[in-house]
Amino acid sequence: MFTGIVEELGHVVSREGSRIVVRCPIAASDAGIGDSLSIDGVCLTVVGLDGDEASFDISPETFDRTSLGGLAADDRVNVERPATLVSRLGGHLVQGHVDGVALATAVQPDTEGGARLSACLPGDLLRYVVEKGSIALDGVSLTVAAIDGEQIDVALIPHTLEVTTLGAIRPGDPLNVEVDVVAKYVARNIESLIGDGVAVESGKERTA
Repeated sequence: MFTGIVEELGHVVSREGSRIVVRCPIAASDAGIGDSLSIDGVCLTVVGLDGDEASFDISPETFDRTSLGGLAADDRVNVERPATLVSRLGGHLVQGHVDGVALATAVQPDTEGGARLSACLPGDLLRYVVEKGSIALDGVSLTVAAIDGEQIDVALIPHTLEVTTLGAIRPGDPLNVEVDVVAKYVARNIESLIGDGVAVESGKERTA
């Protein structure tokens, strides 16, 4: 489990087949073989350590459902270590289980040194997204500023632009999306209630 607060910008050292090697001094400093790290919002298992470099094997499922298949040597990636039971929850609960890939459609700088990022989400994820709710893009915890059809807007402050890969995002770039897991559980429970012939009215359950 992660919080969507990126700890460092990692540097892809190499990519050979399904294995990538990332230079990430902070994360590698106390990682062990078998530990999990978030790489661009994807929970990956550390399979090798060499100084400040960590190695990961990427499964076909992960290649199919995320943007990691496009990584190459010299690329930058967002890196976060998993949260602990005493960690501050500075962002929101992020599992590192990517739900789909969005496409950046616009990046508009603002007058304060930040920017407004627009992205087109896969249609099946929109039901879990609400204005002022949380969403993770490439592992960064963000607040949804606006929704227009299949497009969402998020506001990026100067700090986020500086310390994450979102500072280099351009229209057409892919973004790993993880919607709020709480929203998914709520939707699933409501669907179960409807399927069981139960309706929710004024905070009370009644038989439909």
